[in-house]
Amino acid sequence: MYLVTMLGNLLIILAVTSDPHLHNPMYFFLSNLSLVDIGFISTTVPKMIVNIQTHCRVISYVGCLTQMSIFILFGCMDGMLLSVMAYDRFVAICHPLHYPVIMNPRLCYSLVLVSFVGSFMDSQVHNLIVLQLTCFQDVEISNFFCDPSLLLKLACSNIFTKNIVIYFIGAIFAFLPFSGIFYSYYKIISSILRVSSSDGRYKAFSTCGSHLTVVCLFYGTGLGVYLSSAISQSPRKDAAASVVYTVVTPMLNPFIYSLRNRDIKRALCRFLNKTI
Repeated sequence: MYLVTMLGNLLIILAVTSDPHLHNPMYFFLSNLSLVDIGFISTTVPKMIVNIQTHCRVISYVGCLTQMSIFILFGCMDGMLLSVMAYDRFVAICHPLHYPVIMNPRLCYSLVLVSFVGSFMDSQVHNLIVLQLTCFQDVEISNFFCDPSLLLKLACSNIFTKNIVIYFIGAIFAFLPFSGIFYSYYKIISSILRVSSSDGRYKAFSTCGSHLTVVCLFYGTGLGVYLSSAISQSPRKDAAASVVYTVVTPMLNPFIYSLRNRDIKRALCRFLNKTI
């Protein structure tokens, strides 16, 4: 699954960068999303593979904090890029004549930079909270990686404070991007419903199908597991659910975008033909 994820996302990046027809904002954000997915899955799975091969389930204090920081960085950036892509679809459908002017290269680069900076701040906030609240000395984490929500559950403070911290961080760094996605699709649907022909409505909404599928998959697994971990009493179920949003979701993203997008399929065919 790890190799399939790496290969699929690398093919998306190579197809977008090598094909001039795909040098537009939508595919620019898609290639960045694929790059983030590569970093997201590489944060946890290689360490898990090493643990399985060596039969060693130990991680150092510094290694745990580093893994948690990088995991949050890529996870949060994944959500923010999905929000940026929703805004891109909103401009393309609701303001098609102004799309080239609004989504200029400078804005596109700025949106990616803001996504990175916001994600980096999120990871550092988690680091500061974990450093202040938790006691690390021969502790056991019931997961295959240093899950930030589980680290907060090891806090040396009362349960109420830990739950407040978990829900607050989830609301700031997960709910806000999701709100942007929800608002963009509210405007998109309102605009599509005003189109008179059914073919026009289908064509307009079909450009959002892949993105909407990825959004449902990402937020339906990641956000649900992250917020429910505060009250969950089943570590095994949490670990199984974590596999879905850390391994399965990055693996499915390239297939969702490539199978539902004719431009990506054509670009992949051209790239593979040149390579062969």
